[in-house]
Amino acid sequence: MDRETAFWDKLADKYSRRPISDEATYQKKLDITRGYFQPDMDVLEIGCGTGSTAIAHAPYVGHILATDLSTRMVEIAKDKARAEGIDNVRFEALGVDALDVPAASIDAVMAHNILHLLEDRERAIADIHTMLRPGGVFVTSTACIGDMMLLFRLIVPVGRFLRLFPLVKVFSVAELKGSLENAGFEIDYEWQPKKNAAAFIICRKKVVR
Repeated sequence: MDRETAFWDKLADKYSRRPISDEATYQKKLDITRGYFQPDMDVLEIGCGTGSTAIAHAPYVGHILATDLSTRMVEIAKDKARAEGIDNVRFEALGVDALDVPAASIDAVMAHNILHLLEDRERAIADIHTMLRPGGVFVTSTACIGDMMLLFRLIVPVGRFLRLFPLVKVFSVAELKGSLENAGFEIDYEWQPKKNAAAFIICRKKVVR
């Protein structure tokens, strides 16, 4: 087991019991996302955690493949889905690099609170672009630490060195948007509910005519 997997496995049970810090913002993000969904859509979620978002969206789409690096997170997600009678979400313990999704086979991809935890966000975004059908939707909520207070930006590498934090990459909202646009996405919606909050962005894969 690698360091990142071990970190999230250890945190999973505590994470699953922790209440959402800003319920109103979370519900607004769910509502906005659903405005892009159709009942027959095939959806992929990367970094699904304990499955709350996938389960919340399940009634609005055809099928969701929800993945997470942490085996324990996925175990909890499966238990939650069974308890709620959700049968159109498949949870798999897979890291981003282990995904094997055919090109142009997915209608929408969600990646919440994950892009800043990846070694190579550019590659991940490019891979997501490849997975999506033309016109497909990419929804992400991302902590852009490069725009946050200097003190926090300094704490991140120290916490990583002390093994208190997982891998965390520092970049700004502008840099994230640049990565999305360079991969071939058109940004359709952008919202940051307050200063230092995660950037919520919805973009589309361009349709080549």
